[in-house]
Amino acid sequence: MAFASASHGAPHLDGSTLSAIWVIPFACMLLSIAIGPIAAPHFWHNNFGKVSVFWALCFLVPFTMAYGFSLALYEALHALLLEYIPFIVLLLALFTVAGGVRLKGNLVGTPIVNTVILLIGTMLASWMGTTGAAMLLIRPLLRANAHRKFKVHTVVFFIFLVANIGGSLTPLGDPPLFLGFLKGVSFFWTTTHMLPLMLFAAAILLALYFGIDTMLFAKEGKPVPPSDCCDNDEKAVTRSCRFENGRQIYDCGSDAKLALDGKVNLLLLLGVIGAVLMSGMWNPHVSFNIYHVHVELQNLVRDVLLLIITGLSLKLTDNECRRLNDFNWFPILEVGKLFIGIFMSMIPAIAILKAGEHGALASVINMVTSNGEPVNTMYFWLTGLLSSFLDNAPTYLVFFNTAGGDAVHLMGDMASTLLAISAGAVFMGANTYIGNAPNFMVRSIAEDQGVKMPSFFGYMAWSFGILIPTFVLITFVFIG
Repeated sequence: MAFASASHGAPHLDGSTLSAIWVIPFACMLLSIAIGPIAAPHFWHNNFGKVSVFWALCFLVPFTMAYGFSLALYEALHALLLEYIPFIVLLLALFTVAGGVRLKGNLVGTPIVNTVILLIGTMLASWMGTTGAAMLLIRPLLRANAHRKFKVHTVVFFIFLVANIGGSLTPLGDPPLFLGFLKGVSFFWTTTHMLPLMLFAAAILLALYFGIDTMLFAKEGKPVPPSDCCDNDEKAVTRSCRFENGRQIYDCGSDAKLALDGKVNLLLLLGVIGAVLMSGMWNPHVSFNIYHVHVELQNLVRDVLLLIITGLSLKLTDNECRRLNDFNWFPILEVGKLFIGIFMSMIPAIAILKAGEHGALASVINMVTSNGEPVNTMYFWLTGLLSSFLDNAPTYLVFFNTAGGDAVHLMGDMASTLLAISAGAVFMGANTYIGNAPNFMVRSIAEDQGVKMPSFFGYMAWSFGILIPTFVLITFVFIG
């Protein structure tokens, strides 16, 4: 049997009884994301939500037939109530609130300006979350570079730095670190121990980006945005532009001075951060049982607060501000539809990993220890590579528990091991579009504004060519 009754009567999925064949729907889900937009772009654009549900059902239906309705319902509800819904509610709040902040004025995408924006985003990501920082800055960055021919590299490095590596200094930055905080890792332990690694990685990537952007800027002839006002065809007009339906539209008569519109959303952003912190620091020991799934009161309150903040942002932000900020709902809808399939189909993969040396991936888990001692290099790379394709939060927990699960011991005698796990989970989320939620959202927003982003494998060519050598250096300097 794949389950046994726990003491509280809940069905329990025993990952040690699952064969690797149960991971096939998840693998197919990933391949669909990788191949669908290339092989059948029109079909994919109109049906990616149905494809996602299809692969979810390809796991759930056979699983129900093999192990019974009770266990299947429990696992589905567990994934929905404790993982997917909190995940999508937080993303919705950050997407809506950050999308209501518009940088006005003439910000011109030169190599120096672009590098400074990436630097600012990297610094902000640890304090407002990678999703918050990414959603706040991606649109101003795209508008600043609307006159540029080469823009893909800027978005790719933005994903590397702002959507991932920048979020490594606090539990607010990325979900894996927040889970570590809930398990007892001190709030500023991550800051003090991860800072050298983050600065090292950021310095390499920012320097490399500046070199690439300078070269491409010169290749373009060091272009400047058009400065004349619109003609009747709405072409080549002013230094402030936007996109509608993938077509570049220019706004005439924009004030050259930099200013912020929708500033109320900055206060609401603090509310989002406060709600997340509250759920980690307040524990009233009250929970609601929904078919054996325990939804804790503090998490329910957090999600309700986030939805209220989302509604306040929509009510308090002028519609014209959002329109000029190129705001639309497609990116969050795309993430929501695709990740329902990802969260469902990866249930057996996470269960097998949690089974440790008793599961089908025992050979992988056994690689992190040698003669009873932790192999920190393997902790870093295995946590990272699995986080590139699985949700990095449960992957972090798997290796956190494999290392003993005692936060006090891990922060003390095994600090280097905890560092390796933390860095792998956060840094290597940048390796693929699905490694971290804002990756997908940034890509979607960029494509919506006319940037032809790389395919799933095309992006991995960028990440493996640039990030993997950086991570090898980190391994030798900090981990090994």
